[in-house]
Amino acid sequence: MEDGLARPELDVLPGLSQVIRLRAGGSYQVDSASLALALMAGPSRGGAWCAAVGWDDFGAEAAAELGVVLERTILVPDPGEAWLEATAALVDVTALVLVKPPVRVPEGVAAKLSARLRKRGAVLVSLGSWPRPEALISVAEPQWTGLGRGEGHLQSRQVVVEVRRGAAPPRRTALRFPSLDGVTVAERVETPGQARRPLREVG
Repeated sequence: MEDGLARPELDVLPGLSQVIRLRAGGSYQVDSASLALALMAGPSRGGAWCAAVGWDDFGAEAAAELGVVLERTILVPDPGEAWLEATAALVDVTALVLVKPPVRVPEGVAAKLSARLRKRGAVLVSLGSWPRPEALISVAEPQWTGLGRGEGHLQSRQVVVEVRRGAAPPRRTALRFPSLDGVTVAERVETPGQARRPLREVG
C-alpha cells in the first residue's frame, strides 16, 4: 500500500513468481546478472518498455533467451557521470529500469529517486548495492548441467534464489537460468516452516 492505494504489480516470470513480486514504485537489489535479466524479462514479455543503465557488457543474447524483448529495451551502456540523470529520465518513460551504479549511492539520492518511482509507477532493479531496497534478491548453490565426463557443453545453470524483505524470514526457490526450453523454471519452493519438496519442473 502507498498513500492508502494498492500498488500494481509488474509481470514476473513463472518461476520467480513463487518468491518475488515487483511492485510499482519499488527498488530491488540483486547480486546476479542472470537474475537481473530474468526480472527484466517478466514485464518485457508482458509488453512493457524496459531500460538498462550503466551496464556496458549487457548480454543481449542472454537477455533474449530469458524472454527480454530487445525491440522494447533501451540501453544506455556508458552514461559516465550522468548515470543518475539517465536513470531518472528513463524512470519517466519505462516500466522497469535496471541500473548498475558505478559508485556508492547516497541515501538521500536514493530517496529522491524512490519518490519519482512512486509517482511514475516504475520499478528500479539495481545490480549492486542500493540504499533501503524493498527486497534483497540473491543467488547461491550454482550447479551447471550439460557436461559429461569430458564431453558435452554447458546448457543451463540451476541456482537457489533467496529473497529477503526486512526482518521477515527469507523465501527461497530453485530456478534454472535458462531452462532447456529458454524459460526460467522453478524446480523447488521452500518457505519457512515447510519441509523441503522434491525437485520438479513446473511448466
